[in-house]
Amino acid sequence: MTTPLLEEPVEIRDRRAGHSGATLAEHTDDVHRLLASLTDGPALMLGCSLGAVIGLHAAVRHPGQIHTLIAHEPVAPRLLPDDERTRHEHELAALQDLYLREGLGAALPEIARTLGIAPANTDIEPDLTPQPMNALRGANFDYFIRHDFTAVIHDTLDVAALKGVSTQIVPAAWRTTPRTVFDQQCATALAAQVDHEVQDLPGGHNGNTTHPRAYATRIREILNTAQ
Repeated sequence: MTTPLLEEPVEIRDRRAGHSGATLAEHTDDVHRLLASLTDGPALMLGCSLGAVIGLHAAVRHPGQIHTLIAHEPVAPRLLPDDERTRHEHELAALQDLYLREGLGAALPEIARTLGIAPANTDIEPDLTPQPMNALRGANFDYFIRHDFTAVIHDTLDVAALKGVSTQIVPAAWRTTPRTVFDQQCATALAAQVDHEVQDLPGGHNGNTTHPRAYATRIREILNTAQ
């Protein structure tokens, strides 16, 4: 039986031509409009993974709108040297192709490995509500892998411009993320670019879901220091 993931050849062709999903510039415009509708003053922003990259774009494109951005392990190959950037862009494309061929069950463990996530790690805060892979989460993963991976691969972030932004950019990484993985390397590269040391946060790449109480406490500490 053909799986639903393989019943959309037009979608796959469009992705390979670079014509599917929102770009990071469009995501950034959404954030700009949202913040403008909520406040007239500079905002405090936490961006995790892809959200961190969107926050970096917003800092460049919309001066004065964000006072402080905590950029947690940004998935931003453009922060890295050219050879590393190319390697990780190819890595993301290969993960995307794996998903399109074999589905989420095959792709998710490889995505976790790439981001330094250990699914078997039981180091979590007590009394957390489980997050089952329901239809909504499945649909979110589908969009994220099909479209947002493409947005990252074709990113146009002006890395040099980050030095002169009015936003205070605070690079962050989770304490348990291996120093050799992609997202940790991006956080380290961002720290060098904006001359701000990487701030440690509890948990792994998804520490905000595995350690929400300790995570929230640490975020408050960072923001209180930044203001």
